[in-house]
Amino acid sequence: MTLATETRQAGLPALPHWENTPEDLAAAIREIKPALRARIEASGRTVEEVFAVVEERVRARLAEIRADEERGESVWPVIDYADIANGTVTPEQLDKLRRRGCLVVRGHFERDQALAWDASIVDYVERNEFFENYRGPGDDFFGSVGSKPEIYPVYWSQAQMEARQSDRMANVQSFLNSLWKHESEGVQWFDPDRDALYPDRIRRRPPGADSGGLGTHLDPGTLDLWMTRAYQQAFRHLFDGSVEEYDPWDAAHRTAGPQYPGSTMCSAFRTFQGWTALSDMDHDQGVLHTVPIPEAMAYLMLRPLLPDVPDDDMCGVTTNQVFPADEKWHPLLLEALTGIPDVKAGDSVWWHCDMIHSVAPITDQKGWGNVMYIPAAPWCPRNEAYSAKVREAFLTGSSPSDFPEEHYERAWPDRFDVDRLNETGRRGLGLDD
Repeated sequence: MTLATETRQAGLPALPHWENTPEDLAAAIREIKPALRARIEASGRTVEEVFAVVEERVRARLAEIRADEERGESVWPVIDYADIANGTVTPEQLDKLRRRGCLVVRGHFERDQALAWDASIVDYVERNEFFENYRGPGDDFFGSVGSKPEIYPVYWSQAQMEARQSDRMANVQSFLNSLWKHESEGVQWFDPDRDALYPDRIRRRPPGADSGGLGTHLDPGTLDLWMTRAYQQAFRHLFDGSVEEYDPWDAAHRTAGPQYPGSTMCSAFRTFQGWTALSDMDHDQGVLHTVPIPEAMAYLMLRPLLPDVPDDDMCGVTTNQVFPADEKWHPLLLEALTGIPDVKAGDSVWWHCDMIHSVAPITDQKGWGNVMYIPAAPWCPRNEAYSAKVREAFLTGSSPSDFPEEHYERAWPDRFDVDRLNETGRRGLGLDD
């Protein structure tokens, strides 16, 4: 923390904090909201003045997005993998990526490789009689999409692990991590060149499918974002009168703090959420949408402090549910909701970890809609702690602890084994420390 920041914060009221989930959520909300307001007002600015600064930034970004649309340009940045690998991404591309906070990487993997991975996943689940033993969705989140099954609770296939530990994946993850400020205050908050191999599931949506999609939400946490000491420091500029200094690309204090447990939590710190396409997908076939404005997180964090929100309400945010973004509290943000362009098998799609996103509903889908969920989860204290659980899940074929306890792969003899790990894979699982 800089001397100026320490000096500024020293004169402000201390904030209550709960490092574990409060027993009485409503009472904790009623305590934290006036405390946050008082801290802002002690800086000499009102909550409304601070929020107005954020709202102006959001409106400026929204104007840029509309200008792109009017010119017929892609709102989503699109960068060729070859340019990432060769270090030839232009300053203009980097600037747009930072402003939008999302990216399509063209040709991240060869198309034939992606299609082969897709076919190998089908062989893997069929050989092991997954469909005969499938017990239905293990959680309410993806259980709402409607197709059966759309999300496969499979984590340890050859395809997934080959992609996670590949050089091409590591190159893109390092490139994305480098957008973040990962060293400050004498601390390296994460290692941009080492990924924690966060294991996630597979989506395979068949032609003709009807899917309810997923509503607008975000995944960095819930009430812990306001109520834990680490996140209060991470969002310090929103609450200490220096809102102009808020940087959505600053990792300070985000990589060691706790997250309240829940059925939709992510134990890891992800700079970007992401998936790799295993099939071609057109932009109008039930695809991912985001609000491509990284600064929107400031809007979301400050909005509950305005006087029109009830004293025991954080605009609908609570534990055991995803962080909602909706028309009632965030209509300006949702004006920017933008879908990905057409993608081909082998392309990958990435979005900032604080970004509002959704999946559009689809009726009678044309073509397959298949992806492997692989984020950028750089090595840091938080991810190192979770890696111990990931290692155990990997070695036993279990479902990772962030996900429902389904454990389909425990008895599957052909899952990816430890002998196939390369150096990247071993480092990502913490096996060489």
